Amino acid sequence: MDKYIKTPISGEDARRLRAGDYVYLTGTIYTARDAAHKRMYEAMKAGGILPLDLAGNIIYYMGPSPAREGRAIGSAGPTTSSRMDKYTPDFLDSGLRGMIGKGKRSEEVKTAIVRNGAVYFAAVGGAGALLSRSIKSSKVIAYEDLGTEAIRELEVEKFPVIVVIDSEGNNLYETVVGQYGR
Repeated sequence: MDKYIKTPISGEDARRLRAGDYVYLTGTIYTARDAAHKRMYEAMKAGGILPLDLAGNIIYYMGPSPAREGRAIGSAGPTTSSRMDKYTPDFLDSGLRGMIGKGKRSEEVKTAIVRNGAVYFAAVGGAGALLSRSIKSSKVIAYEDLGTEAIRELEVEKFPVIVVIDSEGNNLYETVVGQYGR
């Protein structure tokens, strides 16, 4: 079922989503990959201030290519989510409501998603040029020295994702394997 969600995402909206739902996000999301996650995690553990408020927000695991003339961003495909798993439970416990990436997540992340009423979305890998069309603006807001791994604030319109793990712990990857693995 197609759903249209405004970001930042409310707890109520996150809890209504189910594994397998097609979702179109409109509003603000943030990018962060491995190096940015490490810095944010270290700042959090040291009692420092994070460069973005995690509450209700969505982090997209992506590092874009340079923008073509007239475009807000270059190719913007997802990266493998499991590389962020060691940081994710703490971010979810601090209010992060959703993540966008590709691939499986650890049991610890799944448990934190359920505990916090959050959601894990997948974007289609290999479709970064198409995904970039839904990104209306992009600006670096932190860790500029990390280049493509800097934290960016993106304004998106009807950004297409699929719910992989919902707030009840249903996991699309597991149910699909169960359906077709027989």
